Amino acid sequence: MVRPAQTARSERTRAALREAALVRFLAQGVEDTSAEQIAADAGVSLRTFYRHFTSKHDLLFADYDAGLEWFRTALASREPDESLVEAVHSAIMAAPYDAAAVPKIAELRSRELDPARIVRHIRQVEADFAAAVEEHLTRNDPPAASLDDRLRTTVTARCVAAAVFGAMEVWMSSEERALPELARLSRTALDVVAVGVVGGD
Repeated sequence: MVRPAQTARSERTRAALREAALVRFLAQGVEDTSAEQIAADAGVSLRTFYRHFTSKHDLLFADYDAGLEWFRTALASREPDESLVEAVHSAIMAAPYDAAAVPKIAELRSRELDPARIVRHIRQVEADFAAAVEEHLTRNDPPAASLDDRLRTTVTARCVAAAVFGAMEVWMSSEERALPELARLSRTALDVVAVGVVGGD
């Protein structure tokens, strides 16, 4: 069992590695940066680096992974009678985003990585996001009585996830990559889904 102190230390190490990688990537590019350099800059061993990340390229997606954990925790803390759109949007905005780093990481991903690799990773995170929304929808309810009820919950969760990640894709392809614009697009996408899927609640 992982103790809270170990979890906190692990998260500090991951954050240090993410920060060190971003500085190196911006200064000299992804391909000219080694895992050894990132580990040294973060003050950890190469072995510790590989305990947290399988490759330096994983660090280009670390903001998604960290954000997803924050999202799960924030969504779990929302009131059960709150509308789904409000709960999801509030949970998204609760993550401790680095306003300067997020657009830079997005730009690095689009410049340095094969688009197919980006899509594969985003689809996996989107699926995890949908699972978190589905957990939220069923948190205070007994198991669905029918296949139709289960289907309704699954489709709703996946539509919400698709809306959020659709907003992210539009944001990444635009010239305006500021976080407030991402927040606006996410809210707009959720409002569109609410009208057609969530029944406007």
